[in-house]
Amino acid sequence: MIASILTVAKRELRGLVDHPTAYVLAIAFLGVSLYLAFRNMYAMGVASLRPLFDQLPILFAVLIPAITMRSLAEERRARTLDWLLAQPLGEAEVVIGKFFGTWLFVLIALGGTLPTAVGVVLVSDADPGIAVAQYAGAALLAGQLTAIGLWASSITRNQITAFIVAAMISFILFLVGLPGIQLGVSPTLGAILSRLSVLGHFENVARGVIDLRDLVYFVSVSALFVILAISAVSQSRLSPTRQDATRLRVGNAVVAVIVLAVNLLGGQIHGRIDLTRNDLFTLSDGTRDLLADLDDLVQITLFASDELPPEIQLQARDVRDLLSDMRRESGGNLRVAEVDPDEDEEAADRAQSYGIGPLEFNVLRDDEFEVRRGYYGMAVTYADQREVFPVIQRTDDLEFRLASAISKMTAESRSSIGFVTGSGARAAAQIPGLQEFLGDRYDFTSFDLGSDSVSAPSPDSVAVLVVAGPTAPLDPLTVERIEEFVDAGGPALLLIDPVLLDPEMLTPQPVASGLEPLLEQRGIRAVDGLVVDLASAERVSVGQQGFFNVIAPYPPWPIALPATDHIVTRGLGALSLGWAGAFEIVDSTQVTSLWSTSDAGAIYEIGLPIFPQQDWELPEEDLGVLTLATAIDSGSDTIQTTSGPGRLVVVGDANFVDAEFAQSNPQNITFLANAIDWLAQDESLIRIRSKDRTPPALIFTSDTTRDLLRWGNLAGVPALFALFGFVRVTGRRRRAEARWKEVVTP
Repeated sequence: MIASILTVAKRELRGLVDHPTAYVLAIAFLGVSLYLAFRNMYAMGVASLRPLFDQLPILFAVLIPAITMRSLAEERRARTLDWLLAQPLGEAEVVIGKFFGTWLFVLIALGGTLPTAVGVVLVSDADPGIAVAQYAGAALLAGQLTAIGLWASSITRNQITAFIVAAMISFILFLVGLPGIQLGVSPTLGAILSRLSVLGHFENVARGVIDLRDLVYFVSVSALFVILAISAVSQSRLSPTRQDATRLRVGNAVVAVIVLAVNLLGGQIHGRIDLTRNDLFTLSDGTRDLLADLDDLVQITLFASDELPPEIQLQARDVRDLLSDMRRESGGNLRVAEVDPDEDEEAADRAQSYGIGPLEFNVLRDDEFEVRRGYYGMAVTYADQREVFPVIQRTDDLEFRLASAISKMTAESRSSIGFVTGSGARAAAQIPGLQEFLGDRYDFTSFDLGSDSVSAPSPDSVAVLVVAGPTAPLDPLTVERIEEFVDAGGPALLLIDPVLLDPEMLTPQPVASGLEPLLEQRGIRAVDGLVVDLASAERVSVGQQGFFNVIAPYPPWPIALPATDHIVTRGLGALSLGWAGAFEIVDSTQVTSLWSTSDAGAIYEIGLPIFPQQDWELPEEDLGVLTLATAIDSGSDTIQTTSGPGRLVVVGDANFVDAEFAQSNPQNITFLANAIDWLAQDESLIRIRSKDRTPPALIFTSDTTRDLLRWGNLAGVPALFALFGFVRVTGRRRRAEARWKEVVTP
């Protein structure tokens, strides 16, 4: 049977690669998909293939029905199907062979986008595991739509009818997953439609995780339509009144019901493969260690209504998976319960006592929006303590928030973070988001170390000392006390601005913090000047051109890249800085670089213009990689794993903690929190917090590389398909004559 299927598959694939229409469709698909992908990738400056795969369901819904429409319909019209079945082949072998042959051609067309994926991975820090999952999801989606197209082709003799039927079903399976469609139905029906839609399942795989439920969906639906196609071919050869035809129809109905039930009721199917580089959708080691160390019961209660909007239903699947994983890792000390306050008055009262109230959302009824209510919150309790999430808004940081809550409630004491004030240095309250990240585990205090009335901090009373961007030299007493704190083994975070800038006049003035001797003693030297990066920089408005606001890169706002695989930066992709300084590493045994510029970094002389609209061309010999932030550990040569004293983190900028930069790049505050945790030698949550799912920046070292990636794929790949198709199609007659001679020659 397998040999027969392979024979039919080869015949079907040969028929497609010898037909000019197939090449027209493949080239049109590649042209449209690659054009839209590059337009979005280059405009957003992100190293992600999501712009390519986000549009794939729509493009496949047109491409695949156009390829499959002639598969069986043309065989019926030309009356070659009966001849084919007269061979030693069964209906199943013919249909399955045609399915694999057509599916393989679609995968070949999809393979035309592989050079784009390889190019993006090579020129950036894009996650190759996510790309692998995206292509796996695309292959599964292609298989499902191929099966649908094959079935549509099996029920008619007209190719156009087959195309319309297949395209209609493909679009329906896509459209029912859109929020705008689901808004017009009841929450229950919306949840059903979302589970049957290709959109949710494909998006889940495209994020980098192959979930068994998504795999079951694609395989089961593909198998269903292949079986229906086999039945359609078989039924055409049976009398409608015979029992065989009746049994065939009943069998089809049973298979359809089973597939429907599996996909609607298969929520308890567990199992997934996380292909992301940093296991973004798998419990981190820090979470496992925290849960394994629990010595008493912690209770997590999920308050979720059964009837919630479909977009929340999809998110709730991730929440339940996370809670299930955490419960398994706790050794029985973490208990998880889910209740529906709409069905249980006691649960509703408990939710209200926790401060968890019902959400309001809209549904469309009788052409009018109707307000519905439902619960979707969570409470974590330990002894007499509680941590409440009134609304679960996101899942990408939920593991960290839960682990942080458990750590806070089970911790025996809280450490203190001391901020040095005076000389314009920022206090903790001036750093947005810091309380949200660390306020549940640390107390924040301020010290005016220049005052004789203030006691000098010691490592016993302060876990980390922070100096955040003084705008004037620190007075000698302050510097002396900071040195004493560090010499005593106290860790410190030093954010040092190289310039003082008037935001309106953009006139930089050099700033000396007074900490330069301390840094040189520990192996780094501040470089005079302002850092610019011609290849990796934030984009700002450079002026108005008619009705359009022109956006261009601003090199004095460099987007820093991770320099090493240090725990403080692990999992982070970029740090947005503003008017930063650089460091020269003198002692590499104690100092490691955390963040650096691209190859196009340079030192810009302070005093020269720094307006956004000016020309930023610099001599190529002045460009290179510059160190923007360092970690220092004088207590050990092994910076990555040491737990000794003397840790320092030094950053050549303090503006990155301001709202202007932190809001555009949340990784800024994540890095700040990681640095404080590492300095305080509390690294358990760093590995959880650093699970950043933001794609890295797409940075090119030259315009040649940028153009080669775009036009080599956008023009080169379709041209190769066209050339191969021309050779293949024009040589079809010659190959046919050669095969005929082989047959007639004795």
